[in-house]
Amino acid sequence: MKRRDFITLLGGAVTTLPLVARAQQQAKLPIIGFLGPTSLSAWRVYVPAFTQRLGELGWIDGQTVAIEYRWADGRAERYSEIADEFARSKVNVIVTGGSSGAAAKRVTSTIPIVLAVSNDPVGDGLVASLARPGGNVTGLSVLAPELAGKRLENFREVLPEFRRLTILGNAGYPAAVLEMSQLQSAARKLGLQADTLAVRTAEDIAAAMETLKGHADALY
Repeated sequence: MKRRDFITLLGGAVTTLPLVARAQQQAKLPIIGFLGPTSLSAWRVYVPAFTQRLGELGWIDGQTVAIEYRWADGRAERYSEIADEFARSKVNVIVTGGSSGAAAKRVTSTIPIVLAVSNDPVGDGLVASLARPGGNVTGLSVLAPELAGKRLENFREVLPEFRRLTILGNAGYPAAVLEMSQLQSAARKLGLQADTLAVRTAEDIAAAMETLKGHADALY
């Protein structure tokens, strides 16, 4: 090999080495699997807040951690598919929202699972208790079932004269079904007539609202 060719080859190798090193470093970054129950547009406020707080703690996407986003687009069957993918690829932690945490729990008992938003982690069997969750699941609960009755009591204080309540909820969302059941129980204790309007798609809402006219004093 001529001296000039050798110098050219060596220069190219030196230029390439940092790129290879960066690629290897990137491959070794801890991975957060983000299981979004709906869509990026629906979570457009929460994702920047999530990455901002991670950055404040020193976890910067692409530098000290890699975040893999997957969106279920509101399709419950996608929860398990995405959770399976994360388990197979051995991500370091899975972040979930809504009722998608149960799917992650079913596929792994070792990968840490963080519930960004959970309605009833105890009732869903994800944790033993809020004080001592145990296992591989932690995070936040919005206490929706527990607070359903309290909200209704507050409603009654604001409008003491109302007697007929209509509860509008997504019948395809387990947490909403549970909350509607809790509301029915709370309404009975308060002596209220409570009817449930179950919807499954956004298109169902307009028709459901039409049936309310003259048949309800309040809507939950």
